Amino acid sequence: MNRRTTLSDVIYYIFVIAFSFLMLYPILWMFGTSFKPETEVFSNAASLIPMDWDWMNYPEGWDGFGGVGFDVFFRNSLFVTGSVVIGSLLSCSIVAYGFARINFRFRKLLFACLISTVLLPIQIILVPQYLLFEQLNWVNTFYPLIVPHFLGGTPFFIFLLIQFIRGIPRELDEAAIIDGCSRFGVFWRIVLPLLKPALVTVAIFAFMWSWDDFLTPLIYLNSIEIQTVSLGLRNFMDAEAGTSWGPLLAMSSLSLLPQFILFLFFQRYLVEGIATTGIK
Repeated sequence: MNRRTTLSDVIYYIFVIAFSFLMLYPILWMFGTSFKPETEVFSNAASLIPMDWDWMNYPEGWDGFGGVGFDVFFRNSLFVTGSVVIGSLLSCSIVAYGFARINFRFRKLLFACLISTVLLPIQIILVPQYLLFEQLNWVNTFYPLIVPHFLGGTPFFIFLLIQFIRGIPRELDEAAIIDGCSRFGVFWRIVLPLLKPALVTVAIFAFMWSWDDFLTPLIYLNSIEIQTVSLGLRNFMDAEAGTSWGPLLAMSSLSLLPQFILFLFFQRYLVEGIATTGIK
């Protein structure tokens, strides 16, 4: 019995390690290729380790374009992503609390509309949104990327928080109201602290989605000084002059670091926010 268990464990771990390597191979290849010279990117494409190490890909990529260094793109992305995270946490938590705890007129209808927007492709609303933001003179500013997240947030995040709040016993709300708490006091003092795992989950998803977003900045950001990392990476690719693969892969590797760091520090809350219902 012990030998069978040991053998099955060995097979299981071999399978997990092999599958993990298969999933991580593109990232490892990108990181290894970022140190290859231009001529070796495709001639030695299968190898993860460069034959000749080219350390200048990182300084060249960091210098950026037209006097705008890649540090500017990182600052822009951090500002936009941080604002999106804050806006999503504030607006989504308030809207979710209203749907989960307050009985108001047309609540079911509005909730149905909320769920339907989750299924709505983003391409359908691109033109109306652009026309609206153009009338507000927000094109070529950060406002189209940030303001919508302060005015209702993302339907998926709202739905996630609603399900989490519904798992919190209403007796806690009633006890707080008996003690003199207002409706906002119940939300701020009782519900919000218990939402910590779900809020961390929302923050992680909002950070990753905003940091990786390419389409929205491409539509609204024209000046190179306000472009984000995703647009900065695109600048390495030129149909006429060719693609600078070394600097492109070097900056792509650096652009993954914030997401890796965020996930490593908060992965416990991410799993807890998805798996639990709010009360241990």
